[in-house]
Amino acid sequence: MNLHHLLAQRVAAEKPVRVVLIGAGKFGAMFLAQAPHTPGLEIAAIADLDPDRARAACLGVGWPDESIEATDFTDDALAAIARADAEIVVEATGNPAFGIVHARAAMACGKHVVMVNVEADALAGPLLAEEARRACVVYSLAYGDQPALTAELVDWARACGFRVVAAGKGTKYLPFYHTVTPATVWEHYGLTENEARDAGMNARMFNSFLDGTKSAIEMAAIANATGLDVPDAGLGFPPCGVDDLPHILRPRSAGGVLDRAGMVEVVSSLERDGRPVFRDLRWGVYVVLEAPNDYAAACFRQYGLKTDASGRYAAMYKPYHLIGLELNISVLSAALRGEPTGQPRGFLGDVAAIAKRPLRAGETLDGEGGYTVWGRLMPAEASLQAAALPIGLAHHARLLRDVAAGETVRWADVDLPAHDAASRTAIDARRCMERRFAGAHHGGTVVPAMV
Repeated sequence: MNLHHLLAQRVAAEKPVRVVLIGAGKFGAMFLAQAPHTPGLEIAAIADLDPDRARAACLGVGWPDESIEATDFTDDALAAIARADAEIVVEATGNPAFGIVHARAAMACGKHVVMVNVEADALAGPLLAEEARRACVVYSLAYGDQPALTAELVDWARACGFRVVAAGKGTKYLPFYHTVTPATVWEHYGLTENEARDAGMNARMFNSFLDGTKSAIEMAAIANATGLDVPDAGLGFPPCGVDDLPHILRPRSAGGVLDRAGMVEVVSSLERDGRPVFRDLRWGVYVVLEAPNDYAAACFRQYGLKTDASGRYAAMYKPYHLIGLELNISVLSAALRGEPTGQPRGFLGDVAAIAKRPLRAGETLDGEGGYTVWGRLMPAEASLQAAALPIGLAHHARLLRDVAAGETVRWADVDLPAHDAASRTAIDARRCMERRFAGAHHGGTVVPAMV
């Protein structure tokens, strides 16, 4: 609770925290909106495929002309990372292959990495975090995004001495959403295609949120950062409001929906018939905890926590998240404390590519949020045993055989593109992580194999 005080010391010492931002999309723009209002935090460079778009983003969030003139705008991310006057790299491209490349480049330069790019984290985060620890730099999930906020709640609960029963987030979900495509996504948001385009909304990105892929990616990140287990059959998305969290998200043996205690799960803001859930958690995160004794259970009741009928299971939650507006917490935690706001510690959750429709040999997969596949959360051990193709590698992959609707796409089913250095790096990193973490399964964590 002293980040602001520590930053003030850097201001007094005339040693600001200087950041390189890679990717000036929505998340990046929200982070940039806060930079002028945070004395001691400076943006050294912004790397984007379209530097003019990055400048426009800065203007759009209210940057004064002098700040824009003092910032380096470039399309060369590696050159920006190599700058000697910056200590933090924020990777916000959303491209898993480039996320891996940029993270490794930052580590090689001795810079901390804040990985907004949760797609890269789901693909190879446990390996990247291990590499960062060896390089004596911080690799961190992005505060403001739901994985880091959930990891914070889990850490709070455990540090208080509570057993964590479940943790996760809320979202809008119905079972048929898994088959939605960019051509049909806007009707489920109550928008026309023209309205979405005029608002600058990306159909693939919003479809990833709707079809379950983004939820799977984020839950994999939470599982890997906290050691919580992944549901054996994938996310169930039970309809659940905040008042019912401790009743529904408890083990089946206690009357809930979980395979066992200590799981990640996403709750839906819609009942299965499409009605809105009462007091939903669509924008928030939660943790369900268990009282270790009768005294603590009595305290839950005395202080107004919502509990199940037994009084032993209770929930804490945060109803909203502000994504990039909160990213300073990660940046400053890494720079001033040397601590991540969530970091993979093992490989428990993976996200496999699942056919949205019958796919034919010769077709090309179009990855996250597209027309061909969606991402299902799997226990990492099961994913490795099935040789499932990670969703992060399912873009531009050509099918070698037919795949039925609902079937898992496997490594052997595709010819992966390796025509550029980033693609080769991503494939090699993922294969390296699979070998590294293909060891024994201990207490819910796929631990590194002995090498």
